Amino acid sequence: MFNNIARRYDFLNHFLSLGIDKIWRKKAIKTLSNLKQKSFLLDIACGTGDLAIEALKLNPGHIMGIDISDEMLKIGTNKVEQIGASQIITLQNGDAENMAFKDNSFDAITVAFGVRNFEDLSKGLSEMWRVLKPGGHVVVLEFSKPHLFPVKQIYQFYFNVILPVIGKIFSKDQTAYSYLPQSVNRFPEREDFIQKMEDAGFLQCFYRTLTFGIVTIYYAGKKEK
Repeated sequence: MFNNIARRYDFLNHFLSLGIDKIWRKKAIKTLSNLKQKSFLLDIACGTGDLAIEALKLNPGHIMGIDISDEMLKIGTNKVEQIGASQIITLQNGDAENMAFKDNSFDAITVAFGVRNFEDLSKGLSEMWRVLKPGGHVVVLEFSKPHLFPVKQIYQFYFNVILPVIGKIFSKDQTAYSYLPQSVNRFPEREDFIQKMEDAGFLQCFYRTLTFGIVTIYYAGKKEK
């Protein structure tokens, strides 16, 4: 599915969110503003590389991005090459639930709009904890559902009725943008996701909602040795 929509993915992200998705990514990366320079970052479900590119502002030593969609990775790699960041950002095929990295490999881990697509959420979070260095931090940016009237009602109509129609027209994929609201609706958001992170071993977990609760930033750490 993600291979099918790869060519239209960036356009639809910006169009359907009215460009606010760029602000969400900036705020997610700012959450790691205290990260030491030249750190080693992992961006899971990196897609076309937007969050990895935004993370360049942290002055990392290297950013490793993984995704299971080869078509997304091709586009992301081209974007990285165009900005001359190939020596800092590496994008490669990789499964978040079975990562080919050693324990305690990364200073920080980011995921934008990807954890809700994990087949086994608990396993994916456990893998993230495994490859994160002691004292490291994780930032997750994910869709959530607004609770306040009338934002909740407007959001539900747009997200469940309008968005799938527009997505289908532009992406030419019958299921991708119907899958999006379905995956968001079944995702254990806010306190429930914090509990999942704590169950995986993460500490100091908290979340912050953005844009009336349409998205949420989750932050967690791993105990220092």
